[in-house]
Amino acid sequence: MTASTQPRPVHLVGSVPLANEEEVFRTASAILGERVKRLPDGETGVRTGWIGWQRAVFARTPGLEPVPEHGDGYRGPEPRYRTSSHFRLRPGVAAGGIAFDDLGYADAALASYATFARLKGEGAIAPATRFLVCLPTPLAPVTVFVALESRPAVEPAYEAQLLAEVGRICAAVPPDQLAIQWDTAVEFGILEGVWPTHLADPPREIVDRLALLGERVPGGVELGYHLCYGELGHRHFAQPRDAGRLVAVANGICAGIRRPVHWIHLPVPRDRDDPAYYAPLGDLALHPETELYLGLVHLTDGVDGTRKRMATAARLVEGFGIATECGLGQRPAESVAPLLEVHRDAADGASGGKDERDDRAAFLVKPECRGEV
Repeated sequence: MTASTQPRPVHLVGSVPLANEEEVFRTASAILGERVKRLPDGETGVRTGWIGWQRAVFARTPGLEPVPEHGDGYRGPEPRYRTSSHFRLRPGVAAGGIAFDDLGYADAALASYATFARLKGEGAIAPATRFLVCLPTPLAPVTVFVALESRPAVEPAYEAQLLAEVGRICAAVPPDQLAIQWDTAVEFGILEGVWPTHLADPPREIVDRLALLGERVPGGVELGYHLCYGELGHRHFAQPRDAGRLVAVANGICAGIRRPVHWIHLPVPRDRDDPAYYAPLGDLALHPETELYLGLVHLTDGVDGTRKRMATAARLVEGFGIATECGLGQRPAESVAPLLEVHRDAADGASGGKDERDDRAAFLVKPECRGEV
């Protein structure tokens, strides 16, 4: 292929609704090959549904008690995101009196890595591919499962245990085989005002938390962020007006972190092939090493729709890779292979040439339209 027709790289966000990690690794590798640099295990089994399985962790943690069903203060347009049960500090338990046992993330990652390493040794996975571990930020399960007044006490304890599990993963998996992604979704619900929060200054505190989480990933291990507006029932908790808030958070992470950020993923709704959505991409200020992945692959309009969104984005940014908006876990298993084939065919047909960028200036965002965190 010529330089203008090189395939774009592909990113798999996390969940894949197949039977187990081996099926995920084999299916994705067979269809995408070297186009995908990092392979997740699909978050199969009990982890299906992103953080839902963590409810049991809060339920068994000493010092916490269930709160009778009540409204959670959710103010978004999509009722699927409303939760009705929380946990709070038991009476008499001090703020520092909470400690979590194993969350299960390290155990799952190490079991999946054994399968990954075996398949790589057999030649079923491309030699340069890394094992991708996708993790929620601590703020996500704490916001979803903990009553508002108890979150300041519970969040540090949950964070400490999650980072301990990151340490276990990084100690067991060779750094040149590992990549870690922080899944950042609930944060955008807070920024959009659809979830109440204990944070005093959400824009600043969210970016600070994300940068600090990245700093805790050891050097040599690749680091990335998946920025997200949710996909429960294929619906967002809020529909982004444009990519401005996503760009602002991405820029904040890159400005606040001292280590390399290897990729950032931004979602693109299916119906947004208009220039207005993409205009804030002109303000991206990523690190030189940071790959940008745009989640503009959608099965419903296939390769043609994906390429249409790619062509619009290419007027603002060069060299981006492609992905879906979110993980694949909300879809039926039989749709996985066709969707991966859309990734492959759209990536292979990308040009990214001068013709896509000639009118770039016309798309640049006006100052009054730039996104704020």
